[in-house]
Amino acid sequence: MSSIKNENLTRSSFGPLTGIVVADFSRVLAGPYATMLLADLGATVIKVESPAGDDTRQWMPPARDGISTYYMSVNRNKHSVTLDLKDADDLETAYQIIDRADVFIENWKPGALKKFGLDPASVAQRWPQIIHSSITGFGSAGGASMPGYDLLAQALSGMMEITGSPDGPPQRSGVAVFDVMTGMHAAIGILAALQERSTSGKGQHLEVNLLSSAISSLVNQTAGYAAAGNIPTRQGNDHPSLFPYGPFKARDRDLVITCGNDNQFGRLMEQLGRPELATDPRFVTMKERNANREALREIIEAQLAQDTAQAWFDKLQAVQVPCAPILGVDGGIEFATDIGLEPIVNAGKGDNAVPTIKNPISFSRSEVTYDKAPPALGADSEAVREWLAQYPAKQKAANHV
Repeated sequence: MSSIKNENLTRSSFGPLTGIVVADFSRVLAGPYATMLLADLGATVIKVESPAGDDTRQWMPPARDGISTYYMSVNRNKHSVTLDLKDADDLETAYQIIDRADVFIENWKPGALKKFGLDPASVAQRWPQIIHSSITGFGSAGGASMPGYDLLAQALSGMMEITGSPDGPPQRSGVAVFDVMTGMHAAIGILAALQERSTSGKGQHLEVNLLSSAISSLVNQTAGYAAAGNIPTRQGNDHPSLFPYGPFKARDRDLVITCGNDNQFGRLMEQLGRPELATDPRFVTMKERNANREALREIIEAQLAQDTAQAWFDKLQAVQVPCAPILGVDGGIEFATDIGLEPIVNAGKGDNAVPTIKNPISFSRSEVTYDKAPPALGADSEAVREWLAQYPAKQKAANHV
């Protein structure tokens, strides 16, 4: 499999997906997040943008040197080429890129690519060995016309209805959580399809959508409805099935405590100076603790008020009671750094390097690469065209679209 080798586009490292070429026609978040994950693992990702560029290039603040950090967050290790698919020559260039690709990924509305010969049926005919991944908001049937915004999926899936205080309004998540999860589902599907192709020799079309990813990602909440008819409601920071599980007031600020079993609860009570409560009939099992959570909350907070959240964090961590202070994003990154996770890595080389968030995967043998900063719009157009001239197509179909 040919990866880009000319001087301007050489990857300096080799990951487990080295040699896989991805034609990335996606924009905004779910698709670009999926393709960045693939690029981090060594795939050559050619980001095809309109002359106006990915929408997220304009989404700021915040920005670094005038560049949207939203755009930067999901576009490292890629090569940007600008193409106007309404222009015949540019459309032919798009075809040539896909000719040389293993994966074609897009998140256009269903049917919108048909006029360019890039709908699933046309792609399957022209490129029978390619993995075609479509990302939509609400599928290609009844929800095909709906725009794929994460907040809509949060609203329609039930996510907002179960998020927030019981006496307050529904709340959105602080991040486009279903875009990210859909991107991960797309990446998983692509990897599975590539593995299947390695034995069958055949490509296929796979589709993921925000709403299905949202419903799947609500796990116990949606399963509770499907299997038991339970309709969850907003419980603030409480868990519907576990207690103590959430923030509790210490002397100076809140501390999150999460006891998932009786042993952890017993150790918590020991440290709080109330060991007898571990065998109190009101609290002896999770079922009883859930039924009597307000009485138990009052006892826990009375004991926590005797010291600071940090002091309790140190004491409880020492005896393996799961707990954590509530930090800001800055504090979270600092904590990850302190425990050796190295959450920030530089993408690119020399003066062009920019700080980005580390890929969460680590391998014992393979590499995760960070050799290319998020590209400027069309920065690699010339180099990509040189590559097209240098390398033959990977696959041809009997009929040209």
